[in-house]
Amino acid sequence: MTYILGGWQSDFSQNWDRRGIDMAGAFAEAINEGMASAKLDPAEIDTGHVGNFVGDLFAGQGLLGGFFGLVDPVFDGLPTSRHEAACASGSVAMLAATAEIEAGRYDLACVVGLEQMRNVPGQTAAENLGAAAWNGHEFGDAKFVWPRAFSDLADEYERRYGLDYAHLMRIAEINFGNAKHNPNSQTRAWKFTPESFTADDAANPVVEGRTRKMDCGQVTDGTAVVFLASPKRAAEYAAKRGIALDSLPRIAGWGHRSAPISYSQKIRNSRDNAYVFPQVRRAIVDARARAGIDLDAIDLIETHDCFTATEYMAIDHLGITAPGESWKAIEDGTIERGGALPINPSGGLIGTGHPVGATGIRMALDAFKQVTGTAGDYQVEGAKTVQTLNIGGSTTTTVSFIVDRAA
Repeated sequence: MTYILGGWQSDFSQNWDRRGIDMAGAFAEAINEGMASAKLDPAEIDTGHVGNFVGDLFAGQGLLGGFFGLVDPVFDGLPTSRHEAACASGSVAMLAATAEIEAGRYDLACVVGLEQMRNVPGQTAAENLGAAAWNGHEFGDAKFVWPRAFSDLADEYERRYGLDYAHLMRIAEINFGNAKHNPNSQTRAWKFTPESFTADDAANPVVEGRTRKMDCGQVTDGTAVVFLASPKRAAEYAAKRGIALDSLPRIAGWGHRSAPISYSQKIRNSRDNAYVFPQVRRAIVDARARAGIDLDAIDLIETHDCFTATEYMAIDHLGITAPGESWKAIEDGTIERGGALPINPSGGLIGTGHPVGATGIRMALDAFKQVTGTAGDYQVEGAKTVQTLNIGGSTTTTVSFIVDRAA
């Protein structure tokens, strides 16, 4: 069992270049603000982990674990590492930290995710992010790789089960609406018209194939940090603050699966399976099995919605509906705030933003906020158990966590 002591998220609407800060400055801000929020001192931290996808391409910067030593002199000598799994980089960094803690190597880990993505032209950003596809082997005819890949996913749902674009647009509308309640969301001040959530070519232009502007997650500069602790260290933390250990959120379960990097290979592998992405389904079920719960125990979900088609896939893979019937949970309001099982009350990647290396950690932090009742205007009343679902590439890497609170 690993506990979450707290964390911090940057304002995802900010452009770091315009603020005059670089990756190192944003990294230091996240660590310092996170420690202040969790009431931790640098000397208490035993190990550091960084989730980042393509700092090398966007900013020419690798070896990001070395940024810890710039934050505070106490961190000189801290064991650190960087983890990359495309959009699941932050979750993989968390997995590595929990493994160290469970192995007894360390008792308190700082896990930070970050990505700078708004410092280059849009086409360059798209090319950089395309590194998570099978370079030279797929989507070579696409200007924008990932809008094309998830257009193909929408095509696959159309072929197997049928698909109504209105359902994808309702996913977008819900997530943008939720984001208006999140003070850190990238789109909280955006304005929309009734035509925004339709197939209107002016209000919602085509990006690639079936993917239109409003289907897309955002290009974002952002950071998120969480502090993970062993049961022993969490008990000490709680005692020092006069609170019950059971009041601290914990990672009760996890799932981690990988699939071939090739999108077409994934589709061929699932041709006889009810689920389009069986490894996504396995990661979800693994997390619940390790936590000893089923879907009925979950109060809300923070899921990967890099595109509306991704969330449409997630709905049935999470078991909210039967395979191919995600539309039912959209039409009956299940996934809305106040619904039977809200999805992305934060706004998700579409509404809140998607700084790739930070996303999995941001999801875990939002889970922490929900189960501690500190999510503010996007709080789900009575939330005690949250599942996250974070994917990298065309579901090449999938990580899911169960975050709960015993009391």
